[in-house]
Amino acid sequence: MSDNLPPRRDDRRDDNWEREALERIALAAIREQRAARRWRIFFRFVFLGVIALIAWGVFDFTGDRVAKAGKHTALIDLQGEIAANSDASADNIDDALQSAFEDENTAGVILRINSPGGSPVQAGIINGEIRRLRAKYPKTPLYVVVDDMCASGGYYVAAAADKIYVDRASIVGSIGVLMDGFGFTGLMDKLGIQRRMHTSGANKGAFDPFSPETPAMNAHAQEMLDQIHTQFIDAVKLGRGKRLKDDPELFTGMFWTGEKSVELGLADGFGDASYVAREVIKQPDIVDYTQKESIGERVVRRFGASAGDAAVRALTLGGKLQLR
Repeated sequence: MSDNLPPRRDDRRDDNWEREALERIALAAIREQRAARRWRIFFRFVFLGVIALIAWGVFDFTGDRVAKAGKHTALIDLQGEIAANSDASADNIDDALQSAFEDENTAGVILRINSPGGSPVQAGIINGEIRRLRAKYPKTPLYVVVDDMCASGGYYVAAAADKIYVDRASIVGSIGVLMDGFGFTGLMDKLGIQRRMHTSGANKGAFDPFSPETPAMNAHAQEMLDQIHTQFIDAVKLGRGKRLKDDPELFTGMFWTGEKSVELGLADGFGDASYVAREVIKQPDIVDYTQKESIGERVVRRFGASAGDAAVRALTLGGKLQLR
């Protein structure tokens, strides 16, 4: 008789507790699986986004190709410091110049400059390429239009143009060369720090910022600066010719407003890119030939070449030669 009795209330409570515990465990496992699935989907989308971004940079779907559309004025921007690993490098500017001159629909080229200067080597290469292209395509003029600044290395480039147009408030000139750096010998003496450098070659450690300067070092540096300055002056005289006024300050590194630069013969007139295209070249339709880096190229340059350049500078810590 006792075997047929219904389960006691305590037994039913025990069964419910076990069932509820199992259900909670099962639900927790399901929620964990769902969360894991959502994270997997999220990371897959992130991965696909990164792949798409890399593909966009490498294959450059927008492209740097110029839309060709009848006769037009070609525009090339030279912005910022003129340096090998910058947007204003000789490679970038020269490639853009070649594309513009080679296009049979180009009626004239405008090189718009906003630069404080930079490497004399890079500036000299661009100057030479402008002169080469002007000789190869004599019917295609090249005009420089100055924005805020066209100084030192920027003017080295501009001097090769047929004409230079400025704003009255632009900064123009600074025809000179500098080599700057720092010296820490006095501070090291006060702090009791001793520089230990071993070299092979009498002049290998020249211009080390932790060693005192010598008359021979100063004389050698000045000789280099004078040679590059002479090259700069020759390029300006070759490009500007008789338009330059006989002013003793012209090649001293002094700079002037755009208004004064016209008086001195450093520039020819006033106007922006639209004005030159419309009134001088007579082709108001402007096509931009400026070389623009893709994302992939920018990543390679910044994390490759720039890192290498930074490492070299950190090792040398010496003077940097600039047209600034």
